[in-house]
Amino acid sequence: MNDATLLLGAVERGDSPAAESFLSLVYEELRRLATHKLAQEAPGQTLQPTALVHEAWLRLMGNEGRRFANRAHFFHAAAEAMRRILIDRARRRRARRHGGDMERVDLDECNLVAPDDDDQLLAVNDALEKLTRDHPLQAQVVKLRYFAGLTNEETAQLLDLSVSTVKNHWTFSRAWLFHEIRGA
Repeated sequence: MNDATLLLGAVERGDSPAAESFLSLVYEELRRLATHKLAQEAPGQTLQPTALVHEAWLRLMGNEGRRFANRAHFFHAAAEAMRRILIDRARRRRARRHGGDMERVDLDECNLVAPDDDDQLLAVNDALEKLTRDHPLQAQVVKLRYFAGLTNEETAQLLDLSVSTVKNHWTFSRAWLFHEIRGA
């Protein structure tokens, strides 16, 4: 972790080789998180884990003056960036000018039916925004567990909480989100 924090400091000072070193240090972990999240998406998903990682990297490092206190702060921001990318894609696919609810269907596979995961993802996002206002720490647990695909142990380490506290927040958040989505 210390290496990552030192490299982040160098990246903030504009050290290009440090940015490459930092990316190589965290790339596999970011790609694993992206792979986990995209595995939960609907069949026929065209976004690849590598593209999701690269887009998140550009959003994170493309902003001048962007500062990360440490490795944990970076992964919080990465999870949020990936979540926003997926939400933006879902909204674009649902937009009327892009076909709205229409979905491209291969005629050879016309007997297959898939639920509209974009609607579900957008409902989760709307409920998560409400949860963030009322319970920000629990919302952070959801972002790391659901969108970044972290385990309870990894989430506890990043948030500097006990594993049992993360489990309690995760259980509460799932129930809260389910109730919020169900009531909408």
